[in-house]
Amino acid sequence: MAYSVEGLARREVLTFIVLTFAFSSVFYYLIANAATPHDATMPTLALMWCPALAAVLTRLYWQRNLSGFGLGFGDKKWLLVGIFLPIVLGLVMFGSVWLTVGEFNYEKAAEMFSVSFLPTFAWLLAFNVFAAFGEELGWRGLLVPEMSKFMSFTKLALLSGAIWAVWHFPLIIFGSYHGVGSLWFSLLTFTPSVIGAGVVLAWLRLRSGSVWVAVLFHGFWNYFIQAIYPALTVQTPATELITGEFGWLAPLAYVLLALVCWHYRDRLPASRVDKK
Repeated sequence: MAYSVEGLARREVLTFIVLTFAFSSVFYYLIANAATPHDATMPTLALMWCPALAAVLTRLYWQRNLSGFGLGFGDKKWLLVGIFLPIVLGLVMFGSVWLTVGEFNYEKAAEMFSVSFLPTFAWLLAFNVFAAFGEELGWRGLLVPEMSKFMSFTKLALLSGAIWAVWHFPLIIFGSYHGVGSLWFSLLTFTPSVIGAGVVLAWLRLRSGSVWVAVLFHGFWNYFIQAIYPALTVQTPATELITGEFGWLAPLAYVLLALVCWHYRDRLPASRVDKK
């Protein structure tokens, strides 16, 4: 049976979402029942590769090929954007705290800026990019470009970001992936942050034509926001409620950046049917 481009895209989107949550449910259970955060490391990595597995199986089932993921590098300037935008965004967030209610950790900085730390830095960065690739091959490699075939940019960006946020909810509610405040505070800060990030990553994916931009952005964001910048900060209850993925600065920054991307939605390729 032959399907229209829009009809096939809708079927791929639905198949991908169902498979992603089905595969992820196994690792939600393992993570929720892990005795320590360390025991949850490998299930978490496996969870992050569930979208990739779902995307590959979806594409093989419906199209009998593995094309269309955006695995080409494209214009190299967008790769640089993927690397430096999360670093700068994090620096602005944490830097504002260092200059106000927080304090820069000079002792930890001396250790992390030493030559001996370079192998550890490179390994952990590579690990974070590898983990991010598992997610992005699904979310921005398949979901976003397929949605763009039958949705406006505004709808696909918000909806794909919302699906991405909901996918994280079991980790926050049943696992240890949350901030120091109440569970509700973590959900209220994390949800708009991830939806905003989804808008930004959707724009970057469609504008660049390469999933690697999203992979780099995601990997660098995770490493710098979860590890590098927190280590350079003398943590207090006040700073932990402001910074990081579960602080209130992240949703503020991402919503503002998402609005910028939405404003420039007319810069997306003309092949996209509707940019409203």
